[in-house]
Amino acid sequence: MPLEEPAWWYGPADSMVVRLLSPVARFYGWRAAARLTSRQPYRSRLPVICAGNFTAGGTGKTPLTLHILQRLASMGETPAVLTRGYGGKLRGPHWIDAEHDTAKDVGDEPLLLARIVPTLIARDRRAGAIAIETSRPNTTVIVMDDGLQNPRLAKDLTIAVVDARRGIGNGHVIPAGPLRAPLGEQLARTDAILVNVPPGLHGTSVDAAETAADAKAARLHDRLRHDFPGPVLAAHVSAVGDLGWLAERPVVAFAGIANPKRFFSLIEQAGGQIAERVAFKDHHPFTDADAERLLARARALSATLVTTEKDRARLAGMGGAAGELLAASHTIAIALQLNGDDGQRLDEMLRAALATGGYRD
Repeated sequence: MPLEEPAWWYGPADSMVVRLLSPVARFYGWRAAARLTSRQPYRSRLPVICAGNFTAGGTGKTPLTLHILQRLASMGETPAVLTRGYGGKLRGPHWIDAEHDTAKDVGDEPLLLARIVPTLIARDRRAGAIAIETSRPNTTVIVMDDGLQNPRLAKDLTIAVVDARRGIGNGHVIPAGPLRAPLGEQLARTDAILVNVPPGLHGTSVDAAETAADAKAARLHDRLRHDFPGPVLAAHVSAVGDLGWLAERPVVAFAGIANPKRFFSLIEQAGGQIAERVAFKDHHPFTDADAERLLARARALSATLVTTEKDRARLAGMGGAAGELLAASHTIAIALQLNGDDGQRLDEMLRAALATGGYRD
């Protein structure tokens, strides 16, 4: 069962496998760069704020999107989310009905977002923006969940999230590395970078072996602040709400996300004792066999099943053993917290985008 991205993505930049894949990566990078400049983007009449990332895999983009939505709401704005709907079969434009749509239809992340604010999926982002403009006249700002590499829609503020421990990997483009397009091309379209700092940099590391990784993360943050001309913010994701139940029994933790280790560390940071970790590939479609195995392990260990909100969204609407797993599983609510004065800096960028963004006659 594939659990993580290819190991060479986060290994030496000149390994044998990277050298073998470099010709394909160069072609992929050329195509990605050409696509970024291939057409004139549509300028929405609404300000457009984009939360994206440079690499494939998890960086903490969805928590940033949720955080931006909260800040915009506190400013009196009425945002709507525009997303591709990765993992779903619908192409859109389609307004998500959080009560009836499933992750198979619209994707797990969009389903989570739709429970917070009106969320529209559209593979064609230009068509999606027009649909928001015409069908939700009270909307004051569009927030793109992902889309840094999408050239169809002009953005007024683009924030790229970087996972501090994983950085940009070996610096190569897919398939030789994790970059979704050449880094220079992406940086030119980025207004700010947010570094998602691991929990170990905000207290006692959950594992002594993580000390070196934490030091590497701190160096990355410092390097970005030195080299990138725009703002570089720092934030961390933490568990929120009443978590006293975590200490009552051991935990069987399962996650089908790009970086399950981050979720497992979060459980331990919150006081949970993990008896067993079960990692699936990102956006894993759960089967009854998966559910029966997890339920059996929890019974054998007298443990509480704990998963991510994204995994719970994929289980929603399923029957059989998967429905039993949904009913038996707990989730931990998480929230992005900006460090120091970076929350104020983000507010300033959002207000500037709101004031100057959108199309004006």
